[in-house]
Amino acid sequence: MLEMVDKEYIRKRYYVDGWSIRKISRQCQVSRQTVRKMLADADIPKYRLTKPRSRPAMERWIPVIESWLKEEEKAGAPKKQRYVSSRIYERLQEEYGEEFTAAESTVRYWVSRLRKRNQEAYIPLTSDAGELAQADFGRVVVQMRGKKTEVSLFVMRLQYSGVIFACAFSTEKIEAFLEGHRRALEWFGGVPRSVRYDHPKTAVTKILAGPAREEHVLLSNLRAHYLFDSEFCRPGEPHEKGSVEHGVGYVRRHTCVPVPDVANLGALNDLILQWCEKERGKRWSAWEQERAGLRALPKRPHCCATTRPVTVNKLCLVSFDHNRYSVPSIYVGKTLLMRVYAERIEVLDKERVVASHPRSHEGKQTFMELEHYLPILAYKPHAATHAAVVRQLPEVYQRIRVRMANSRPDGYKDFVAILMLHQVWRAEDILRAIKEIGPDIVTADQIHRHLLRNSPESASPVVPDGLQMYRLAQPNPSR
Repeated sequence: MLEMVDKEYIRKRYYVDGWSIRKISRQCQVSRQTVRKMLADADIPKYRLTKPRSRPAMERWIPVIESWLKEEEKAGAPKKQRYVSSRIYERLQEEYGEEFTAAESTVRYWVSRLRKRNQEAYIPLTSDAGELAQADFGRVVVQMRGKKTEVSLFVMRLQYSGVIFACAFSTEKIEAFLEGHRRALEWFGGVPRSVRYDHPKTAVTKILAGPAREEHVLLSNLRAHYLFDSEFCRPGEPHEKGSVEHGVGYVRRHTCVPVPDVANLGALNDLILQWCEKERGKRWSAWEQERAGLRALPKRPHCCATTRPVTVNKLCLVSFDHNRYSVPSIYVGKTLLMRVYAERIEVLDKERVVASHPRSHEGKQTFMELEHYLPILAYKPHAATHAAVVRQLPEVYQRIRVRMANSRPDGYKDFVAILMLHQVWRAEDILRAIKEIGPDIVTADQIHRHLLRNSPESASPVVPDGLQMYRLAQPNPSR
């Protein structure tokens, strides 16, 4: 093949020096036809195939591969369950055995070429400041309390500035979905006019024709509170919210590589929030324009919880999601309202919270507070020897329990007297007093005197549940 320098030489000889085509052909030892082609075109010489290259190893199999890819597309298989080149290679080997002789690299090349023929075209998207945000969930693995734990990452990204917010939850249920919005909007300091999603089952109960969706009533409640609109991608087209799709991976790579070792979910969220602040600083100019375009937050935050009635059983427990949680004993047999958040649950009597616990997502667990059982222990003191709520107290309490129960037949009453101090003093103050006095000699009177003498400022008297409903008028000495 002749190079560009040859072409330059031929063209100069003809157009500058006036050589004939025959002379150039004889001098350069190329055909007159080639000389004419070079005189007609000054571009860099390119190799052109006069006919397609032969492909003997794949000639028979290309139509087979093409038919498999078309069948897959027609069936609407999920994107994460579609053919990869290695699987096509394996299937050709399985179905055609020794007849198939092509290498895996050859199959990979042709699968890539066939897929590019039908590649979809996309349009770059943009928006005005404060116009659009995108939200999504992702999964990430962290080391929590020495154990590998998979948590859910809620990510919201503003389209105009690219500012990103993320926080971790133990679940992707509707409570976490709502809580993620509240935290994001409060961190942004305003509300975008619209938020785009794919089709989270927690938010969309039914996909209707076109862009219409039947939304979860709690998503409608959230939108009514913050006054934003919701948009949804076409089914199976998550690239329509590509900003946050990329954002989930971006957060994962920058906050969880290497895998962080954290004490709890709160520590992980502190780490993620610090990173979000740093990222926002990098986009400060665009962020200031975005912030000016956001709507103001409502005066009060949204209650991001689901509610349900629960009945307190004889063990002072209510059940939810295969777990049990304790409430004060005066509510046995009554129906109360449970408010379920992403990471905690509250039990209410009318509008008053009577019990609060961290929410468990594991199942078959029981969470009990000693204070909820103290009124029962007051008239059933012997139960303290084997009460589950007592056995979960720190080890130092178990030493005292065993010592007092073995000292005399009704020694358990002395131990209950120590437990009753939790109605007046904080648990951490009592535990500190026990350690200072010594668990092998301590009594309820010693703890009480020690707290009155050494740490009166730490006393935080607790009003028993039975008395909280009463209000006494302030006496007037002038009368």
